[in-house]
Amino acid sequence: MKKEKLSSELRFDIVSKDWVIIASGRGKRPTSFKIKKRKKLTLAKKDCPFCNIETQKKPTLIYRKGDRVPLGKGIPKDWTTIVIPNKYPAVFPSDNLGESMEGDLYKKMNSVGYHEVVVTRDHEKQIAQFEVKEIKELIDTYQGRYLSLMEKKFVNYISIFHNHGAEAGASLSHPHSQIITTPLIDVDLIRALENAQSYYKKNKKCVYCEMNKWDQKVRERIVFENKDFLVVCPFASKAAFQMIISPKEHLSNFEEIKEKEKWSLAEAFKAAFSALYHLLGDPPYNFYLHSAPCDAGRFNYYHWHWTILPKTATWAGFEIGTRMEISVIEPERSASMLREKIKLKD
Repeated sequence: MKKEKLSSELRFDIVSKDWVIIASGRGKRPTSFKIKKRKKLTLAKKDCPFCNIETQKKPTLIYRKGDRVPLGKGIPKDWTTIVIPNKYPAVFPSDNLGESMEGDLYKKMNSVGYHEVVVTRDHEKQIAQFEVKEIKELIDTYQGRYLSLMEKKFVNYISIFHNHGAEAGASLSHPHSQIITTPLIDVDLIRALENAQSYYKKNKKCVYCEMNKWDQKVRERIVFENKDFLVVCPFASKAAFQMIISPKEHLSNFEEIKEKEKWSLAEAFKAAFSALYHLLGDPPYNFYLHSAPCDAGRFNYYHWHWTILPKTATWAGFEIGTRMEISVIEPERSASMLREKIKLKD
């Protein structure tokens, strides 16, 4: 009996163990994913705190045209990337976790950690419009702060993320990333670590490496690749045009990335964000890093990667109630459309 081909299917994420719905029967043109009326974040340069960086807290790292600037000599006028403590932090440095219980049920502790902002110089220019060398400087900055912060007390997890557009949670239009450290590990990462470890114990292989090998074989979901990195629309994409940037070599810790690999990663970033920008007309998005926790050597079964999640839809009752995402375009089609829009030089 011939199997019925439905216009929607459930796909299983082997790492998170989540199911997602790929509702291609609702298929749309790329223009349908463009937000016609974006929320505008309007703040003139003269009022922008990042354009007036001298009004902010003392920087923890400064770059100027690819070179790291020694701290303590002031901020050079021609700085290009700078890291400053967040003026309104979610976590605070402390030598005391202050763990306690409320009755027999509820546990609490001090919100201990570091919250920093990574600011690039131009008030409007975003990553899609950067040259590869400018993205390389941003990656240098991420790594530099990661290496410094991981040595601090009570730092077990370092989150590096970027919100672009009001719909993605950005409160200022000036492009910037954020870094937050905590003594705890992100729940999603815990689940990924557990499932990656389980797969490794059973198969003696890294599940991420196996996914990369499969995508390189079928070649339907690859957006871009170079010698060191793959950009892929994942098989069980949680959002339209979601992308994963992953090293081809099995590497567990982002902070150990080498100079040559940083250039390759910068090229992969450029390809991914330029494709998104030119295909969807500058959509809002989030991107974030998942790397093994700071206890190096304990998580050799994990494989670090960056996730890019465009905001092309709003969660409704089904998604919120079931935690099961619906994507209205197949990742294979997403990858095909994105490939056509890559511009490594604008």
